[in-house]
Amino acid sequence: MANTNLFQGLRGRFLPPADTINEAGGPAYALGREHSLAQYAATGCLNGTFYASAEVQLDAVLALCEDVDPAFIARTAVYCRERGYMKDMPALLVAALTLRGPEHLPAVFGRVVDNGKMLRNVVQILRSGAVGRKSLGTRPKRLVQQWLNGAGERALLAASVGTRPSLADVVKMVHPKPAEAWRAAFFAWLIGKPYDPAALPPITQAYEAYKQARAEGRQAPVPEVPFQMLASLDLDAQAWAEVARQGGWQMVRMNLNTFARHGVFALPGMAEDIAAKLRDPAAIARARVFPYQLLAACQAAGDELPAVVRDALQDALELALANVPQVEGRMVVCPDVSGSMHSPVTGYRAGASSAVRCVDAAALVAATFLRKQPDTVVVPFKEDVVTLKLNPRDTVMTNAQKMAAIGAGGTDCSAPLAWLNHRRVSAELVMLVSDNQSWMDARHGATQTLREWERFKSRNPKARLVCLDMQPYARSQAPERDDILNIGGFSDSVFQVVAAFAAGQLQAGHWVGEISAVTL
Repeated sequence: MANTNLFQGLRGRFLPPADTINEAGGPAYALGREHSLAQYAATGCLNGTFYASAEVQLDAVLALCEDVDPAFIARTAVYCRERGYMKDMPALLVAALTLRGPEHLPAVFGRVVDNGKMLRNVVQILRSGAVGRKSLGTRPKRLVQQWLNGAGERALLAASVGTRPSLADVVKMVHPKPAEAWRAAFFAWLIGKPYDPAALPPITQAYEAYKQARAEGRQAPVPEVPFQMLASLDLDAQAWAEVARQGGWQMVRMNLNTFARHGVFALPGMAEDIAAKLRDPAAIARARVFPYQLLAACQAAGDELPAVVRDALQDALELALANVPQVEGRMVVCPDVSGSMHSPVTGYRAGASSAVRCVDAAALVAATFLRKQPDTVVVPFKEDVVTLKLNPRDTVMTNAQKMAAIGAGGTDCSAPLAWLNHRRVSAELVMLVSDNQSWMDARHGATQTLREWERFKSRNPKARLVCLDMQPYARSQAPERDDILNIGGFSDSVFQVVAAFAAGQLQAGHWVGEISAVTL
């Protein structure tokens, strides 16, 4: 009989050796240029991360833009804005296209610049000189003019909130020539030029009338303008309550602490009214809510929020699970709880770092699948697997908080796979949710993660592995192939892509193939 130990050992030698070193100093596989650009675009927020500064990310993205086809840059910008809801990175890619692929700008600009904040982001990046120019140029200037001359009053008012540059700055830069009298009056009002008050559009007129009434000590209805435009008017609690009643679902979700600071929840019935809005299934569907947004709201909720509002956020998170697709077959989810995963998921930014850490988002993914599919096996890991008892019937928040509360440690991405192999667990899909900065299992040749995955595949030949990367490092513990998917980001599109991969519906190239399929 053949020496099984000998041939077991030989099998690993034919695996591809690691070809790079990750940021933690461990062996890894470098992603291709297109995949690397997509990884940065889907996970990077141009803030510092545990291992890389914002400047390093910016330099990496711009270098990759020099090496990939401009059409792929355009498709990546659209994908990460429309499906990943990213902000800074899609704006940076649009700015890069002004030099690398200006012929794609008309098809991409309106899909990425879908609100005034994105417009100001693109203008800010262009004017900074980061992509190699400090002026807008003829084509970008024309596209900005088209946006300004096509946006409705509400969109323009929303765009007027914010600085560096302000919307007034943008208008002064590009000199739009509006065809409508109301738009001409609005731009004049915006930049402080003389205008005809009767020509202002209705909401702006109502805002000016409200300011006049307050100056004269008269009562007037609160106009439906962005609440930031009202913040400087010293509103009382009743006025803030009206702002909350008028606000859309996302606006209310994002400003609960603001309402608490201004005494809204102290008014009779307001806590219950806001809670009812937050847990309204129809409003959740219209707002395209996915679990991460609600996790962020729960994490940011101040101590002064009433219990009924806190409970409504958790109810909303459970309702949002309806948007998570079912994955075929038995599933194993392995959230990384190591030290580097305790950094903010959107990176460090002085005075504005997210309260949500990478470990919170990883735990949320695991808890979401456990709640959706109760037979899911959850294996938290750091330098080794962490034993943790989870109840599939508990809420997503309860289980996510249990996992996120595990103390930090080193990183060994092969540990959960070794644990599965030791217990001879069977599954059709295994998902690692990590920043991929494995270093405690370093050895020559193939990564230990790939070695353990080969062992798992020998028992589960139809199994597939998903490596969901939470940070923009562009290196993986397992190379892309038919049974391995590397994907970046934590938006709701991740759930769709994972479900399609598990069902064998993705084309060759997997995630990059999904982006390449975007129609321009």
